[in-house]
Amino acid sequence: MKAAVLRETNRPLEIEEVQVSKPGPREVLIRTQAAGVCHSDLHFMDGSYPYMLPTILGHESAGIVEQVGSDVTYVKKGDHVITCLSAFCGHCHKCLTGHLSLCQSPEVSRKAEEESRLIQNSQPIHQFLNLSSFAEMMLIHEHALVKVREDMPMDRAALIGCSTTTGVGAVFHTAGVEPGSTVAVIGCGGVGLAAINGAAIAGAGIIIAVDMVESKLELAKVMGATHVINASKCDAVGEVLELTRGGCDYTFEAIGLKATAEQAFKMLCAGGTATVIGMIPVGTMLELHGVDFLSEKKIQGSNMGSNRFRIDMPRFVEFYLNGKLHLDQMISKHIKLAEVNDALDALKGGQEARHIIMFDQ
Repeated sequence: MKAAVLRETNRPLEIEEVQVSKPGPREVLIRTQAAGVCHSDLHFMDGSYPYMLPTILGHESAGIVEQVGSDVTYVKKGDHVITCLSAFCGHCHKCLTGHLSLCQSPEVSRKAEEESRLIQNSQPIHQFLNLSSFAEMMLIHEHALVKVREDMPMDRAALIGCSTTTGVGAVFHTAGVEPGSTVAVIGCGGVGLAAINGAAIAGAGIIIAVDMVESKLELAKVMGATHVINASKCDAVGEVLELTRGGCDYTFEAIGLKATAEQAFKMLCAGGTATVIGMIPVGTMLELHGVDFLSEKKIQGSNMGSNRFRIDMPRFVEFYLNGKLHLDQMISKHIKLAEVNDALDALKGGQEARHIIMFDQ
């Protein structure tokens, strides 16, 4: 199969022929139909988050089951599925206490002494985040996918695999946004726009979108933002505090920067909660004003929207088909696998939301 391989950091991906192993007892072989090009992939390309190389990037995907292992009963050949990087074992402490997205069990991966799921010239290719979806096929654990209805378009389904679940999940699960509350979202990329959409579905009264790109702010209005702030033209914190007359109940940082994470905290009202969704580079330390904690302001992280994806993703599919989740507007362009480096370069420019690799093109 063809796959986009990362061999060195800060180097373009290389389209190469790679072999995929046969499914083990609890594994599923998927023919990839669509894969979103996510900003998180850039963090691993530039070394902000070190990873074993070589690897095949990609983690936001949907496809069709090609073959299942001997112990798999949840799906069968021909089923349509969305993948999820937060694979779960189902029986560790985190899983049993309802925190499936925090499961770190090694059993969802193959053991070191077993043949690698991905191989090239008898040498292993490391699987990326349990998936490696910049490839024509994916071999994954059965707990890294969810079955969905077949009338869901595959390109939209792929978005649910990461950005939608991360952004909407942070609103629903991590923060628990309440109807009528005030919300600000810093960063209107794929995840930030999903958070805005989620806040609208949750019934937030005021939803403020903050970005430095006018086209993204216009898109944020479509997603449900009631107000927009161009941070390149003003003091975003001051504007939010004035607009809300003292700060937000909930803020979301969806970029992954020290400065914007600190701004999210500064935008809170007394008792408010800031949720950092963005991937802040390893080694970065945040600076917060200690006295603010006396007014019960809180800051927290969110991993993949604190999801229970076997429950959440089918619900998000229904939200889309019922017109509540605005996935059509999220897609900037459909591309071929060979164009993946162009899509990654476009992400660096910050002008577009999502490019979707379509494997039938």
